[in-house]
Amino acid sequence: MSSPTMSELRHRDGQITEKKDDEPPSSGCVPENVGLPVINEPPIPAQKDNIPTILKGLPQRWQNWVIRGFFSLLLILGYVLIIWMGPVALTCLVLLIETMCFHEIISIGYAVYRSKDLPWFRSLSWYFLLCANYFVYGQSLKDYFGIVLHRDFEMLQFLIDYYRIISFMLYIFGFIFFVLSLVKNHYLVQFTLFGWTHIGLLIVVSQSNLLTQTIFEGLIWFIISTLSVICNDIMAYMFGFFFGRTSLIKLSPKKTWEGFIGALFSTLVFAFFLAAILAPHPYLTCPATFNAESHSFVMKCTPSSTFVLKEYHLPTILKDAFAILGFKLSTVTLYPAQLHAVVIAAFASLVGPFGGFFASGFKRAFKIKDFGDVIPGHGGIMDRFDCQFIMASFLYVYIFTFLKTANPQKLIQQLFQLPVDDQMTVYNSLQEHLMKSGALTP
Repeated sequence: MSSPTMSELRHRDGQITEKKDDEPPSSGCVPENVGLPVINEPPIPAQKDNIPTILKGLPQRWQNWVIRGFFSLLLILGYVLIIWMGPVALTCLVLLIETMCFHEIISIGYAVYRSKDLPWFRSLSWYFLLCANYFVYGQSLKDYFGIVLHRDFEMLQFLIDYYRIISFMLYIFGFIFFVLSLVKNHYLVQFTLFGWTHIGLLIVVSQSNLLTQTIFEGLIWFIISTLSVICNDIMAYMFGFFFGRTSLIKLSPKKTWEGFIGALFSTLVFAFFLAAILAPHPYLTCPATFNAESHSFVMKCTPSSTFVLKEYHLPTILKDAFAILGFKLSTVTLYPAQLHAVVIAAFASLVGPFGGFFASGFKRAFKIKDFGDVIPGHGGIMDRFDCQFIMASFLYVYIFTFLKTANPQKLIQQLFQLPVDDQMTVYNSLQEHLMKSGALTP
């Protein structure tokens, strides 16, 4: 009997039988599964029968429509309440969502790649999440809460001043512990899970930090961005439900071109008028500034030009179009914020859904229906916020490219944190500059 070839290797008790030294090499390429551990892919969990009795007489698609609509309304009401509570409450919400999304991602990794005697995976994953959050949010704490920490919590000031080196050393400690925890016959699985954890951190921690920074630049942009995604999702569902006929993408068979196009126009109109409603309110348009006396954030400022009505001349093609309809319009008066809102809504409609398609491909790769079952009719937290994460990156880039304005109050807070000698140096330099420019007389 001839010696077994590489392709005839068999898995035994979760281990791969090793090739003998005298085994002849096989012809062709080495099979992809050589050296890989057994991957236990969990089946799609059965759906719980949590349909209310009053809905059981309806067809299944209408049952899902009612349940999904009811909980969507609850989520929107909760969202409005947290907006009213201010930027700190919103930041806490973002951190909570980040944590729950990370938990769902890590749970999938653990379920798919579970292996006997695999040590410390969950504990190290949460430890790395803590280190990553400390690193990315350290600067925000220093910028927005530095005065309070310096004045009332002086013993903790070093945690903010040296957050970079502290978080780095904490991470290195976790890295060393991971290396020491490596177990023979489980190396590939452990390194796979190590990479899985860091991909999860890249997806949720970095995006949530970017989202938090946009919150403190003015609530209006956060509201327009998130509500544009929500509007697009709802309208795509509605147009697809009633008019959908043509499949859009194989990853999500229920997505249709009719829903995609209908949601695009609906979201553009929604964002345009939403910006007009929000623009006059300083609470929503002003950057958040911490008031050390009241220990709270205030949003008061002189409105920037983005939130002041401006007259625009219509292009000829639009003038002609309005003339055909019987309207003689040559100019319109708008808030510049409305035009920015349309750009944000366009991205939410054209690119945002690909975050959902990416998540659909991810779930199909691991044969799961949803990331979780936290929200009836919607699935897990990650199922609801898959599009929001890609929007967070775009919103951050867009704001800090086109909309970022100087914040004197934030600069003053940073100056207050300097030693007195450094404050005097800044004072003398500023005084000299103002005298030379003629803005200040001797």
